Amino acid sequence: MSLHPLIALVADRDVKQAKGFRAAAEKLTGASIETDYQLEVTNSPRRSGDDLAHLGIRSGRKAKGRQHGRDEKHLAEAIARAAKDGGEESLVPASLELPTGESIRFIDSSVPIRTAAPDKGKGDSDPNAGIEDIPLLALVGEDRVAVVVLKYLDPDATRSGAGDTPLRLLLQGLVHAAATDANGEALRAEISEATGQTTGGEAPAVVIAASPKYWELCRKREAQKGAAWIRELERIAREIGETIGTEVFFVGLTLDPASDSTSDPDSESNPGWSYDDEGPLLSSQIGFVKAWETGAGKLKPKPKKKKVDPADEIIEADLSKPLLKYSIRDSYERGDRLAHTKLGEGVVQGVVGRGKIAVMFGEEKKLLVHERA
Repeated sequence: MSLHPLIALVADRDVKQAKGFRAAAEKLTGASIETDYQLEVTNSPRRSGDDLAHLGIRSGRKAKGRQHGRDEKHLAEAIARAAKDGGEESLVPASLELPTGESIRFIDSSVPIRTAAPDKGKGDSDPNAGIEDIPLLALVGEDRVAVVVLKYLDPDATRSGAGDTPLRLLLQGLVHAAATDANGEALRAEISEATGQTTGGEAPAVVIAASPKYWELCRKREAQKGAAWIRELERIAREIGETIGTEVFFVGLTLDPASDSTSDPDSESNPGWSYDDEGPLLSSQIGFVKAWETGAGKLKPKPKKKKVDPADEIIEADLSKPLLKYSIRDSYERGDRLAHTKLGEGVVQGVVGRGKIAVMFGEEKKLLVHERA
């Protein structure tokens, strides 16, 4: 068994497929996820055991421009940098709120969890295998630690990227939450030292913050099934709230180009952040909106089929049947061909009530008497 079952789920083929993630979500329950979550907590690397810190760690070269597959990392760095700079004109206001009303305060980006590079020789038995940095660490409400998973798409995007389904983002967020839980004591101490903020000991919250365009495309590519996958994600969120205690927020992350005075906001090279000698620099004010409207996960009941009166169905003439001369005293059945002295030739559509038949003459339906004694 893998040391990291949630990480294995993140890599699952069905979880990553646009056509398969809804069915994969249906199989998950709060109880099954809690079991995997606790294993992730147990097997997560502990940096404090090796005297390693989590916050303020920077490695590698500073980005000088956009790089394929790095938009989320660069955006996270830009947000954390703006939040740290603060000030009245900051593009990340201190009073920034989620659509549910809770405040959110960003602490740091690319927060490391691994204690060392994964050892390929150990494979899945290595606690560091598959562990990634926490994209954004934040506080939600007064003192709740939260992990933020970002997904950025350009406003004119027509595809959301292979493998980045909403279910995969949620599971990735839970992986980060479990690692945060495992290192909770050390992280709380570092947060307190860095911000002066005391944090609570409840399970970390998970914020899935994606571009509004991403949520729009997710609903389009799951045509006629949008409500179904939203319903399943909302169900999973409720259930893990009950089992693990983790609160999940699905939100749209907006970048207001009107606040960008540094360069052309329509430029592909300026998606809402730019670059300087220190790396990604936020150039548009961020905000949060609902990922989807309230009630989007409720399936609309299928319309009931209307009962069709047999007399309302158009019966075409059967030329193999004889043409009968109409008489009010004779009895007729559906499909009989009639010859009426004034109305011409018609076809009996059916019996309508007692002693009456519906007859179609051309495109006009008439009620005639029959079986009159």
